[in-house]
Amino acid sequence: MAEYSYTPAGVCSQKINFRIEDGKLYDIRFTGGCPGNLSAISRLLEGADAKETAALLRGNDCGNRGTSCADQLSIAIEEVTKGA
Repeated sequence: MAEYSYTPAGVCSQKINFRIEDGKLYDIRFTGGCPGNLSAISRLLEGADAKETAALLRGNDCGNRGTSCADQLSIAIEEVTKGA
């Protein structure tokens, strides 16, 4: 099991930490951002397939920023799973 840390860009959260084990997401933690929404996202995605999650969240926009914390999580997952 590997733990990853990602520094998002263009959003309120400053860091995203998560684990991937057997292609599934675990222990997703956002530092900063909207605590209620990000806590809910983390709970909903616990044990979810990493690649499916990345595809689902990709392109989600927050406040016309062109990205969101969820979109940034998808980018982090895609970076980690590239080639896997």
